[in-house]
Amino acid sequence: MAEVDVAPTFGAELKDGFKPANVWVANGIAWLDDIQNFYRERSAIEKEHSAKLNALAKKYFEKKNKKSASLSVGDTPTMTPGSLENASLTIWTTHLTTLESIAGEHEKYASEVIQKVADPMKAIAARFEELRKRHVEYATKLEAERDSSYADLRKTKTKYDAVCQEVESRRKKTESSFDKAKAQSHYQQQLQDMNNVKNTYLIAINVTNKQKEKYYHEFTPEVLDSLQDLSEFRTLKLNALWSTAAGLETAMLQQSNSLVDHLAQEITRNQPHLDSMMYIRHNMGSWQEPADRTFEPSPVWHDDDLMITDEVAKVFLRNVLNKSKGQLGDLRREVDKKRREIDGIKRIKQRIREGREDKDEVLVVSQIFAMQEELHQVDRKRLTAEVETSTITSAVGDVTLGAKNHNFKSQTFKIPTNCDLCGERIWGLSAKGFDCRDCGYTCHSKCEMKVPAECPGELSKEERKKYKAERQSAAGALLKPPTGPPDHVAELPDLSRSNTMNSLSSGYAASANRSISGTVTAPRTPAEEAPPEPPGPRPAAKKTRLVAPPPSAYISELPGSSVPAKTAEQKGKMLYGFEANGDGEVSVTEGRDVTVLEPDDGSGWVKVRAGYKEGIVPASYIEIYPAAIIPQDTGSSSINNRPASTYSNSGSSIGASGPAVKKKGPAVAPRRGAKKLKYVIALYDYAAQSDTEHSMTEGERFVLIKDDPGDGWAEVEKGGATKSVPASYVQVATD
Repeated sequence: MAEVDVAPTFGAELKDGFKPANVWVANGIAWLDDIQNFYRERSAIEKEHSAKLNALAKKYFEKKNKKSASLSVGDTPTMTPGSLENASLTIWTTHLTTLESIAGEHEKYASEVIQKVADPMKAIAARFEELRKRHVEYATKLEAERDSSYADLRKTKTKYDAVCQEVESRRKKTESSFDKAKAQSHYQQQLQDMNNVKNTYLIAINVTNKQKEKYYHEFTPEVLDSLQDLSEFRTLKLNALWSTAAGLETAMLQQSNSLVDHLAQEITRNQPHLDSMMYIRHNMGSWQEPADRTFEPSPVWHDDDLMITDEVAKVFLRNVLNKSKGQLGDLRREVDKKRREIDGIKRIKQRIREGREDKDEVLVVSQIFAMQEELHQVDRKRLTAEVETSTITSAVGDVTLGAKNHNFKSQTFKIPTNCDLCGERIWGLSAKGFDCRDCGYTCHSKCEMKVPAECPGELSKEERKKYKAERQSAAGALLKPPTGPPDHVAELPDLSRSNTMNSLSSGYAASANRSISGTVTAPRTPAEEAPPEPPGPRPAAKKTRLVAPPPSAYISELPGSSVPAKTAEQKGKMLYGFEANGDGEVSVTEGRDVTVLEPDDGSGWVKVRAGYKEGIVPASYIEIYPAAIIPQDTGSSSINNRPASTYSNSGSSIGASGPAVKKKGPAVAPRRGAKKLKYVIALYDYAAQSDTEHSMTEGERFVLIKDDPGDGWAEVEKGGATKSVPASYVQVATD
């Protein structure tokens, strides 16, 4: 066994060879179990007969021969060792040879060999195995982190491909869209997002490559060196136990002193690094570091690997750089602190190994391992911040100089709030975003890194309102499509419901829109009573509500008519035909006069009498006449000689000729047994932000249509229009 000046290390020579090295170390630790079993069996055999010692030596010679190659150079050596054995196996051979020369044994030796050799060896083998498993767990964690970095990079690449595809789709839409300006605006916004994603992808490439370099040149070599140290530590402990066994044999066998002395001398030559050196020499092979990751252009968006440095991209890069620079100093100091702590513990371990300090070296190694894990986590963050900072600085310089950064804090908005950057709503009570503690700037979490560093500083309440209005106006201008037709489109006529609606086709339609002044208004169908589709995103899609026209808004008594006042019964007229579908309902034809027996109590049904039949009909199917007014008797008119109506200006009047067109009632009749209407009262004033919202004043009452489903909005009805209001701004009326 030759002496060496500088012992080679696993980390420097084997690189990415943790798995085979771990198997080799595991075999060495498992081998301790063989040795301690050997002493136990020897003790039993010594008690029975010294002749069995020869058989025992032969048995373990065979075991050694089977494991010789595995223990010397591992299971998969790159170079066959031939008949060579490592230093420890050589000493083990000397042990067995000495045993064959021993002829006698007595009870004292048998007891002492169990107490001083076998039991301690079993204990240290268990502790070494625990340490080895910690190495395996840490190496697995490092490999998982490396693979996670690669996976994150692939995800970033996929996201980049997707946004490139979206940009291409937006570009195609600009060619075919009717509103070119709006399509071009969407295309430019998507292009900016693509640039940000591209920059993120390039940064992720650099971070991944640097992490990969750390993995192969620092993290994995450190684990390999620690694994080598564990193997050598095992050898030291094994030597100590063998020395103890040799001492027992010296005391027991006076006639075998020469053989035992020779064995002890051989043990002292077994330096811990010799086994490692032989393993390294037979397992060194060609190893090539994986190539660095490079930028891969999208298949649908051909691009280069240059950073996007326009003004919009600089805003994003400035925010990333500012965040990284802010963390970098603290991370560096934390890394230096932890490195000094680890160096101090390593010096303690060296003093323990040299015998100058009495501590448990296994506990010290465990402490070093735990501290190295903490250092690794902090150093990864430091490395990421450094690469982000250097990458951005090399591309656009230090753009944080002179920047007035916002003092953003994470915020949960409890009232409807718009983003000052994109102008869109930060939805719901659980919506997360950011607001500046100084100037009140609010934004989505996704918009934080795109906000320009133009904070005006601390502002008063009035100044915040002013700046808020300006930001919302600017954000709205970015999203608002241009008004009017494009330059290349001719002026189009104004189209609306009033000037595109044909004359009504039923007698009721004409009479229902007459007023006392003789004007005719176009009735709105039940479907038209539903609120228009909101122009922007809403919390949830609304169902169209079918509501019959309120009778009092369209029907009035004709001039000169005379109504007897001797009856107190309330009259009405069927706006649509109704077919009975259940018990208690009555079928009534369209236009038939009915007598109202019981008005709508909130269930949506009215009890009427049509001729001799009585039953209920949907309240939306019937027009209830207002209370009768007794007109003045002019002596020149009566019900029988009333002149023909002159209020209709179309062929759709009552007396008009032509085929009658049957009107169709609301698609869905009210549900039988429905609950009464619920009302809500406004707690605060609220100004509608769009046509799909109601404005409110404090104390105003509304009919509750749909309670808050979880998005922070409730649907209410007033004046026949169903719209949304903030759920936190209203409460259910108790009266």
